[in-house]
Amino acid sequence: MSLQLSKSDYMMFLKHPAWLWLNKHDKDKIPPIDDNLQSIFNAGHTFEPYAEALFPNAVKIEKADGPEMIAKTEDAWNSGMKVVLQGRVEFEDLLVIYDVLERVGEDRFDLYEIKASTKEKADHILDLAFQKYVLEKAGFRINQISVLVANNEYVRKGEVEPEKLVKKIDVTDKVSEVFPDVENNVSKALAIMKSSTRPDISPRHAEQRHMKDWLKIFLNLHLDSDPYSIYRLSGPKRDLLGELEDQGYELMKDVPNDFEGLHKKHQRQIELMRIGDPVIQKEKIREFLEPIKYPLYFLDYETTAGVVPLVDGMRPWQQLPIQYSIHVQNEPGAELIHKEFIHTEKSNPSEKLIDQLQQDIGTDGTILVWYEPFEKGRNIELGLVLPEQMDFVKEVNERVVDLMIPFKKGWYEDYRFRGSSSIKAVLPVLIPELSYEDLEVQDGLTAQRLWTETIFLGKNQADKDKLLDDLLAYCKLDTLAMVEIFSKLNDIVFHR
Repeated sequence: MSLQLSKSDYMMFLKHPAWLWLNKHDKDKIPPIDDNLQSIFNAGHTFEPYAEALFPNAVKIEKADGPEMIAKTEDAWNSGMKVVLQGRVEFEDLLVIYDVLERVGEDRFDLYEIKASTKEKADHILDLAFQKYVLEKAGFRINQISVLVANNEYVRKGEVEPEKLVKKIDVTDKVSEVFPDVENNVSKALAIMKSSTRPDISPRHAEQRHMKDWLKIFLNLHLDSDPYSIYRLSGPKRDLLGELEDQGYELMKDVPNDFEGLHKKHQRQIELMRIGDPVIQKEKIREFLEPIKYPLYFLDYETTAGVVPLVDGMRPWQQLPIQYSIHVQNEPGAELIHKEFIHTEKSNPSEKLIDQLQQDIGTDGTILVWYEPFEKGRNIELGLVLPEQMDFVKEVNERVVDLMIPFKKGWYEDYRFRGSSSIKAVLPVLIPELSYEDLEVQDGLTAQRLWTETIFLGKNQADKDKLLDDLLAYCKLDTLAMVEIFSKLNDIVFHR
C-alpha cells in the first residue's frame, strides 16, 4: 500500500521535516507516548461527545479500514445527510478524517475541528488549512471554518450542558491567511515522506513552538551526547542552535560569552559552567530569609483537572486541589511534624480539604511553597467554590512565601540547575540524598492522572490502596524537599 499523508503527518512535517520521515520509516526512534501524554489525548476523546451533541441529527462514521470508511462517508452524503462526523476523504496521496462537516448550501460546507482546549491555537489553524486543502481537492467547497473548544467561563452545576460547555470560534480568516502556503508544504512533505533518505535532524529545522518536543527526539537519537552540549541550553532558539552548529561548537563551555544571538540567560548558563562552583549572593538570601516567621508550614498541593469539569463549581481545566502535604517546624531545629490530606471519594474535595487545612495550617507563622502563583491561585479558587471560606484563604495567602525566589532571582546559581529554578532541578544538586527516582509517582502530572483514574473513573481498584499511598509519598517528598532546601539556605547564610 502506498504511503499517505494525513493531517497528523502534515503537522509532524511542520514541526520538523525529519519527524515525518521517522514516523513513516523508522518509528522506533521516536520515544513512545507515555501515560501522561496519552491522558491528554484521552481528554480530547472525553470532550468530543459534548461537541458532537451540538449536531443532534448528524451521522458518525465508525472507525474501520480506509475503503470502508470512505464508502460509508460517501453513502452518508449521498443519502442527504446534513452533518457527517468523523468522515474520511482521500485525494491522491492525501488523507483527512475530519471532525465535523456540515452542508450549508448546494455545494458549500462548514468545517469544524474539536479541540480540548479553551482557545484556538496556531496549530489548530495549520491543521484546518490542510483539511480545507484536501477537502476542496476532493470536491467540497468549504465555507466557514470553526474550532469547537471548551468555554472556560462555564461552571458546572448538575449535569454537563453541552451548549454551555462548548464554545465555537470562527477561524475562517486565520485559515485563509496561511492557506496559500499549504500546497508548497504538501509538496515538500510528500517528497520527504517518500524519500529513502532521512532529512537533516538538526533542531535548526524545528518549528520553534515545538522545539522542546523535537529536542526529546533529537537527543533520543544521540543518547551518547554530552549532558552539557549546546542542545541542553535552556529554551534555545532554532536560529541560535544553527549558528552554533555552523561555527562548530558542540559543548556549552566552549561557546564565547559574546557569541551573537546568545540570550542573557544562555550567557549566564555558559558562564556558570566555566565557573564550576555555585555562585551565591548571601546578603540577598539573608534579606529573603530574615522576615520568615516560625512556626513554619511547608505546603504543597496536588490537583485534578479535566476539560469536562468533574464536579459542580468547577470550570474546564481548572486545577482543583485533591491532596496536600504540610511539614511543620515550630522553631529552628525542632522536630518536624507531618500532616497530609487526600480525598478518596467521587465528589468535590473542596469542603473536606479546606476543613482539614484550617486545622493543619495554624493561624500564625510563615507558609513556604514552591512557585507561589500556583498555591495562591488554588486557594482563591477554593474560596470561590466556598465563598464562606474566602477570608480564610486570603489570610493563608498573606502568609505565603515562595521558596523558589532565591533560585529564580539568581541569588543561588549552579550550572547543574541547567538554567531552571524548578524544585526537580534544584533538589538533586543541593540535597542529592533526597530523590524522586525511588518513588512510584515522580511528577505532578502522573499524580493528577492516577488520582483521577482511580477515584473518579473507577480504574486501578485492585491497587487503589497502594496508589493512594504512592500519591501521599510523592506529595510528602515535595514538602520535605522544601524543608531541606530551606535548611541548606540557612546553613549557608547563618551557619546554623
